[in-house]
Amino acid sequence: MALRCEQGDGPTCSPWDGGTQKTDFNTKRKKKVAEIYQALNSDPTDVAALRRMAISEGGLLTDEIRQKVWPKLLNVNTSDPSPAPGKDLRQVSKDYQQVLLDVRRSLRRFPPGMPDEQREGLQEELIDIILLILERNPQLHYYQGYHDIVVTFLLVVGEKLATSLVEKLSTHHLRDFMDSTMDNTKHILNYLMPIIDQVNPELHDFMQSAEVGTIFALSWLITWFGHVLSDFKHVVRLYDFFLACHPLMPIYFAAVIVLYREQEVLDCDCDMASVHHLLSQIPQDLPYETLISRAGDLFVQFPPSELTREAAAQQQAERTAASTFKDFELASAQQRPDMVLRQRFRGLLRPEARTKDVLTKPRTNRFVKLAVMGLTVALGAAALAVVKSALEWAPKFQLQLFP
Repeated sequence: MALRCEQGDGPTCSPWDGGTQKTDFNTKRKKKVAEIYQALNSDPTDVAALRRMAISEGGLLTDEIRQKVWPKLLNVNTSDPSPAPGKDLRQVSKDYQQVLLDVRRSLRRFPPGMPDEQREGLQEELIDIILLILERNPQLHYYQGYHDIVVTFLLVVGEKLATSLVEKLSTHHLRDFMDSTMDNTKHILNYLMPIIDQVNPELHDFMQSAEVGTIFALSWLITWFGHVLSDFKHVVRLYDFFLACHPLMPIYFAAVIVLYREQEVLDCDCDMASVHHLLSQIPQDLPYETLISRAGDLFVQFPPSELTREAAAQQQAERTAASTFKDFELASAQQRPDMVLRQRFRGLLRPEARTKDVLTKPRTNRFVKLAVMGLTVALGAAALAVVKSALEWAPKFQLQLFP
């Protein structure tokens, strides 16, 4: 049962909000709901279709649907018993005091108008979920911002299911953020500038000259934007997208936000303080569906395997969540020389032509490719055949994210 009142099902500036063509909106919505339930009721469940639904415009539409689909995207069996808490975790956990402080500061993450008693009860559940996951997985280290992700799952699916889903997420998508050091997190952040460079070298060079770095995007990445977006419907829309895609998709989404704000950045004084201040204040009225579409396009055109060398130039690459994907593991074999990349994306295309090419790839192929990014080997030979035919840039692509 959803723990929040939905004020809408999709981002602003989207036809999923209705607008003037209410009849068309309702028709599209009903059609998508029917397709989602058809995929859920298939035997076996059509996870590939669910991923396409989560990626495509409007995402999964409602929390009721998310309660059914998110477990499928994470390969969590909802019939399994929920993890049982250990004894006196609050007394023995080394992280309890920090978790308590963070949760107490999370008031704005709860729906406006929620009664204090209900909110305080949810905050207690939030603490219990975090401590239980850490106790069951001693290799994981708590970080500030983790609670922003956990509270999103708590509000959408409730305490029991949130525990199972976040535990799976923590040992896969979020694994790098939960190391004892920030090394792997920094490595993921290092993908940001190479992505921007491929699309807009002028913007990249300006940011490099300003020495702004990538720390402005840290809270975006480690909270999946939950900490920086004020409207919960935008947060869950992004979670639909991220759960259906490759673990590095949040850094691609961060890149498209920066690219979208190109003119604002270039109008800044070219110094670290000015550019950092601008970028750290994320706008709340972003065209989310457009940016989601562009992030998917960039991932398909510039997969991690083609950016690995540039990302690792600032820091030696260690094992990341993406390393469980074959394209990342085989990055060295598939890496194209830097000279070829620069000729292809800078010399042969005018800037305006390059941007148009990158951001307007055909939608159908992109949805197929993005959907198979998250397929598991549990889907069998048919899924691998789809992967082989769809991902031209990654031969022998095998997905092992969810064992």
